[in-house]
Amino acid sequence: MTQPNPIPIAGVAPAGTWSGETVDEAVLDYDGRHRRRIVLTGTSGAAYLLDLDQAQHLRDGDGLAIGRGRYVRVVARPEPLMAVRAASPEALLRLAWHIGNRHLTAALKADVILIRRDPVIGHMLEHLGAEVTEVEAPFDPEGGAYHDHAPDHGPHDHSHHHDGHGHDHGHHHHHDPQHDHGHDH
Repeated sequence: MTQPNPIPIAGVAPAGTWSGETVDEAVLDYDGRHRRRIVLTGTSGAAYLLDLDQAQHLRDGDGLAIGRGRYVRVVARPEPLMAVRAASPEALLRLAWHIGNRHLTAALKADVILIRRDPVIGHMLEHLGAEVTEVEAPFDPEGGAYHDHAPDHGPHDHSHHHDGHGHDHGHHHHHDPQHDHGHDH
């Protein structure tokens, strides 16, 4: 149950840049952390109003300032993902290229790539030599030149032209028409 008058959030401090009293936590999945305006409910049951000029992706560990040196910590909720591993760093880079070529949102680590569960993509990656395992983990993917919607990123056209639907990023690359082209935006 939310409070009738939520506590206003004065600003967002990136993870690692803030210190002060953590008074609550807001546990959100990946989609729930890309926001402009929303009433968030903390684990304490308190309600907080996030009202930004532009939509922003909140990352695990970000601090939502509520005044007087007090913060609500953003916590990334574990969600169903696939962990993609390879036999060598070079093989993992190749897999990362295939994932990026399909415009899939991915969290990149030195020895693993985390992506949202998709049986078709998982099967494709296994055929390319990947070890794919289903996991439950927080998802904090990379932002990028074309898919990061942080406040300092200006508007862009998201129309494409493959398989009968639009989607243009202002760059051009060849897509094999034989491949299913899943998009995760």
